[in-house]
Amino acid sequence: MIRPLSPRVEAVFWFLLTATGYFLLASVSLYATKGADNIAAVWPPSGYFLALLLLMPVRMRIVAFAAMAAASMSANMSEGIQVAAAAAYTVANAAEAVIALWLVRRHEAGEMSFMAPRAVGRFCIAALTASAGSAVIATLLTGNGFDFLLSWMTTVALGMLIVTPPIVMLARMVGSNALNNVPTAMKVEGIALLTVAAFVTGASFAQSDFPVTFLPCVAVIVAAYRLGPFGAAAGMLIVAIIASLLTGQGYGPISAMDQSQKVEVLFLQFYLVTMLFIALPLAALLVVQRRLAKRLAQSNRWLLQAEAAALVGHWRVDLVAWTIKWSDQTYRIHGLEPGTPVDVDYSVAQYLPDDRVAVQKILADAVRSGQPFVYQGRVMRADGEIRHVKSHGSIETGRRGKPVGIFGTVQDITETVENARILESARSAAERIANTDMLTGLPNRRHTLAFLDQALRRAEQEGAPLAVAIFDIDHFKQINDAHGHATGDEVIRRVGQRAKASLRDDDMVGRYGGEEFVCILQGRSALAAELVAERLRKAVQGDTEGAATGLPGVTVSIGLATYAGEPNIEDLLQRADKALYAAKREGRNRLRMAA
Repeated sequence: MIRPLSPRVEAVFWFLLTATGYFLLASVSLYATKGADNIAAVWPPSGYFLALLLLMPVRMRIVAFAAMAAASMSANMSEGIQVAAAAAYTVANAAEAVIALWLVRRHEAGEMSFMAPRAVGRFCIAALTASAGSAVIATLLTGNGFDFLLSWMTTVALGMLIVTPPIVMLARMVGSNALNNVPTAMKVEGIALLTVAAFVTGASFAQSDFPVTFLPCVAVIVAAYRLGPFGAAAGMLIVAIIASLLTGQGYGPISAMDQSQKVEVLFLQFYLVTMLFIALPLAALLVVQRRLAKRLAQSNRWLLQAEAAALVGHWRVDLVAWTIKWSDQTYRIHGLEPGTPVDVDYSVAQYLPDDRVAVQKILADAVRSGQPFVYQGRVMRADGEIRHVKSHGSIETGRRGKPVGIFGTVQDITETVENARILESARSAAERIANTDMLTGLPNRRHTLAFLDQALRRAEQEGAPLAVAIFDIDHFKQINDAHGHATGDEVIRRVGQRAKASLRDDDMVGRYGGEEFVCILQGRSALAAELVAERLRKAVQGDTEGAATGLPGVTVSIGLATYAGEPNIEDLLQRADKALYAAKREGRNRLRMAA
């Protein structure tokens, strides 16, 4: 574990780091490349100092400004600059650092990032604004003219734009141990690319016979593409150092120009600025593009996993080229290997003939109206298995609202359909059980009364005839006593069967309770109902088949009532029941009509 530095040691560390680095960079810059008014073509100390301010703790900034002031005065005076001018330059350089730091921190409260295009743009604006501000201050303090202001501004701006990014990025990579996670092959590649950039720049600016200043641009762009923003920033720093040194010593195509030294310096600055504004934003955009590509790839993986889990695929029809594309899950739903060539006609032909026409019509209507669609059908897979599928989709439109494509999803709902069928079958079975008398298989009392209530409402609304007959088995108690309850149950069952066989499909006979039954005769006049009831009585009395099986012969008494405007079924049943008791009183095995 690394012990934190004490405040005094920390202050000494940042003081020495700032003063030493600033003095060396300022001395080399002033010596190597001088333009008009003894101002260097690139001023790296400004970028170096801004990088330290971004990296150091806030409490150390006062110490850093003191170190920068001492180093700046020493470097300027060592080059023969008067004390007043050196002080003016120092004040201006300090002011540019304050302005740049304030502007950067205004938008980037945390760590300054060079990985996002917007952050890079804000940093460039901050550097240009700070350099313009310091140029105005230096011009006012020294009394120089516009040429001095322009040269100062471009020099300082280049220093911050070129030097700050690579220092900040490298320091943060070291501090976060990110370099330890970089594969060795990538480290070797990075060193090789930057070495190539240095070699190409040296070769381009060490001679003036061939104007190949575009080659360093190519090297920096390659570094940006492979290494990202750090590659772009480090490559730019290498190009700026080598180009400035060689140009300052009179080498290279820029020095060979038949122009004044002032123009040569400005052209070198223009060259570096152009390369910088191409490489750094390009590198940031590449980072964004790679992040988006990574997220897209991850999203695609999640989409494929979700489709596989939900048995949902997607497809798209190009209405212009008349082609179709399926997702992997769509292929699986159709029983095909992903990537198997398919066309629009094939995809429609997979539907069974009964469903195909409906699907084609729904899609044609959707294309015509532009509205979303949904359909359900059965497809025959390549292995001959029939699957139920459901599709949702929408129409894609181009210019002027013209349909150009159909996008849809397809879901295998075979299990859902089968489960629904099973549930419906179970529900129907449960309903039948709930509505059926277990002994006779006829509707039970609850179902019979519900059916009669519906028939009564229909007769009331439509004026249709309706009759109700109540009958029971004569002397049933004697049958039970003489033959036993098992025979009695069989007699009840046999009477129910004979009664049902004598009725139409529109009529109903149900077991009302015990040996009592109810017949509901719809659409029957009084005479017709009486004939049906009489036929039922005779069918029970003449049951030779039952007698052949050993069952005792039985008869039934019937009470018949026709609908006469009763408000409820209880009143109608009560009339039929009175007629039944009348039949019993008169000797049984007969039919009586209610009054």
